[in-house]
Amino acid sequence: MVVAPVAVAMLAWVTEKTLIRRAYHLPHTFHILITLGIALIIQELSIAVWGPIGKTVAVPEALSGVFRMGDFFYPKYRLFVILFTAMIAVGLWLLLERTRFGALVRAGSEDAETVSLLGTHIHKLFALTFALGVGLAGLAGVLAAPIRGVHPFIGPEVLGLAFVVVVIGGMGSFSGALVGGLLVGLVQSMMTTIWPQGASLMIYGAMAVVILLRPYGLFGRT
Repeated sequence: MVVAPVAVAMLAWVTEKTLIRRAYHLPHTFHILITLGIALIIQELSIAVWGPIGKTVAVPEALSGVFRMGDFFYPKYRLFVILFTAMIAVGLWLLLERTRFGALVRAGSEDAETVSLLGTHIHKLFALTFALGVGLAGLAGVLAAPIRGVHPFIGPEVLGLAFVVVVIGGMGSFSGALVGGLLVGLVQSMMTTIWPQGASLMIYGAMAVVILLRPYGLFGRT
């Protein structure tokens, strides 16, 4: 939980400085191509080193077993993940909404040139933000590993869900991402119980409904 997020955050910092920074003046499609290409390279390197077969990751001994409250049983590790990610979400919201760094990030996403003219090193700000985001993705991977296992092909699955969450919540809205993630999780869990084969289909169906009713997402802006 410490080494992996820091390692991937450092990789993200170097990637931003050497590749992504050179494409800021280009359309967003170039950003997508660069990052997707890097993801494919990492995937193939993982296959070359560890092979294509997935591996299981043991739950930490201190969090093994189940939590019992009367007739209610729930795995301790999953309860830890819920509480820990809730703390991370609150902390990230406070960082983005209640600190100078968060104000600069929000302002820089709207008008990078003006923020730069006011004395902020905009490239350092973007690099730090990118590293923070990728570091959080690394943390998520560590937390999910004992639940889902690890394999080189998990990227497309996670990217698909992330895409749906962002579209439902609205681009540029952290609150929207939280609400979108909860909605996707609820839809997937309910449909897994009712119609397991159609669980993934219903997630994209929910996204389509949101696009029809609110093209910019639940919390997005025009």
